[in-house]
Amino acid sequence: MSHPERALSLRTATLLVVASMVGTGVFTTSGFLARDLGSNSAVLLCWAVGGVIALFGSLAYGELAAALPNNGGEYALLSRIYHPGVGFIAGFVSLFVGFAAPTAASAIAFGVYAERAFPIPGNPGWWPDLLGVLLIVGVTAIHIATVRRGSRFQDIFTLLKVGLIVALVVASLGQGDLSRLGEGSSWVDATFSGAFAVGLVFVSFAYTGWNAAAYVAGETENPGRSLPRALAIGTGIVTVLYLALNVVFVAAAPMDALSGRVDVAHVAAEAMFGTTAGRILSAVIAWGLISTVGAQIMTGPRIYEAMGHDHPRLGILAKRREGGGPIWATLLQAALSIAMALSASFDALLIYAGASLSLFAALTAAGVFVLRAREPDLPRPYRTSGHPFSTIVFLLLTSWMIVHSLIERPIVAAYAGGTLVLGAVAWWLLGER
Repeated sequence: MSHPERALSLRTATLLVVASMVGTGVFTTSGFLARDLGSNSAVLLCWAVGGVIALFGSLAYGELAAALPNNGGEYALLSRIYHPGVGFIAGFVSLFVGFAAPTAASAIAFGVYAERAFPIPGNPGWWPDLLGVLLIVGVTAIHIATVRRGSRFQDIFTLLKVGLIVALVVASLGQGDLSRLGEGSSWVDATFSGAFAVGLVFVSFAYTGWNAAAYVAGETENPGRSLPRALAIGTGIVTVLYLALNVVFVAAAPMDALSGRVDVAHVAAEAMFGTTAGRILSAVIAWGLISTVGAQIMTGPRIYEAMGHDHPRLGILAKRREGGGPIWATLLQAALSIAMALSASFDALLIYAGASLSLFAALTAAGVFVLRAREPDLPRPYRTSGHPFSTIVFLLLTSWMIVHSLIERPIVAAYAGGTLVLGAVAWWLLGER
């Protein structure tokens, strides 16, 4: 089996984590949280707890990815830790839920925000969809063509996106009313409710991508040192950005104005700066979503490529062009993303993706315990900081979130269970046993 060149630096790996995380979620979910929790303090706490979950998860992934530095993320790690069938099902789920669905959601959001920022005469309903599809096609072509050029593309757009978010936060200083941070019901009652656990599902979708660097472990320079740092630093940066943004949103307008709204960023901008700010902010968000789609298209196909190496019946997914990314794996994800972008609703994808991905993230993090017990002599360039406390907290919070989301949203159980069954059938038909 040929191995790809280790061409990705610590900077690119870190920015890949940032780009994968900062997307539609932070600009769309706080309205749902305000509606369900009824407390602005609980909304902000939910974002903080989501950051802790992501950080503790990234620490566990850092140890595993540094010890087993191969492309494939959960697919590669779960195959080694538990059984190839578990890894195969995780890879199958990742294709639909982990990458195709979030890519579609980000492309949908890009089209909507781009159309709002730069409307065309007549305002045809198909224009946002076309913009989203063109974005997927364009970014896919870049990442198939060359790994180095694709990584440069990611670095530039991610740095610009972070700069724009920081500029929004700075411009908002002194504009909102900080007394609104305590508006609503008791944060204690809200925090210990099932609604808070379900809220973490929405937040977890916004934090999705904290493990992104693990998917390109086989192409990262000095993975034993770079991967844990990229995962932890990238997650820490995004947590600070998310909390700052949500303080701006909550302080900008009354909770009733934000409650249930998808476009909370627009509501906040208009309240602080006027109607023109809506179009400006739409342009900012659309610009940032370019790197989000790019990160998802860059990371996801590495899973299917790894599956192609391990399972001859899927061998076509491992084909690369010289110096470029995986061809058919990238095209497969792009095709599924386009299909979902043209047919699926954002709300349906949100909680389904959050709950399903959290299940495999928990299984992977638990692998720190399994590998330490089974392979104590395995070289570990990095050992999870705060283990076992940090890993146990991650597992407990993730389990609480999943259980309550299934109780509160039983339809999620049906969809998630159906996807797992399809993955098991695919393993039986296509996997090498």
